[in-house]
Amino acid sequence: MDSNLLEVLVCPLCKGPLHHDHANHELICKADRLAYPIRDGIPVMLENEARDLNESNTTQSTSNS
Repeated sequence: MDSNLLEVLVCPLCKGPLHHDHANHELICKADRLAYPIRDGIPVMLENEARDLNESNTTQSTSNS
């Protein structure tokens, strides 16, 4: 993903910075605990498409028990 684009993009909810997760092809908002997918090199900045990181951690914790 273009680094210039990453500098301009912000979380659509809180307008905070996003961090690029190269391994999972996502943009992470640490404040809202959401991961926005990057599909075919294009960030999908829609709340309903974002993965809730709180739910992911709960699922992992439950499956490890």
